[in-house]
Amino acid sequence: MKSFQMLSWFRMSAEITFTVAPCHETGGYVARWDDPLGRGGISTQGDSLNELQEMVADAVQVFFEPDGKPPQVRGISLEEFTQSL
Repeated sequence: MKSFQMLSWFRMSAEITFTVAPCHETGGYVARWDDPLGRGGISTQGDSLNELQEMVADAVQVFFEPDGKPPQVRGISLEEFTQSL
């Protein structure tokens, strides 16, 4: 698949999933997403989960072009994942 076709597919069909973890240094939370297309990614933090959600929304708005925003953004907690093993 050519890169422009892959990018178009990614824009139209992919949700992005942030990994969310507590920040022991600040007492808040950190969210991270690595771009599978090699354009870097997004890392942001907030003092609370509500603030983190707002920061993620802002970061997604800045990272993606208006016509390239993912249709859905999710967050998964590393603590929840670790506990479920």
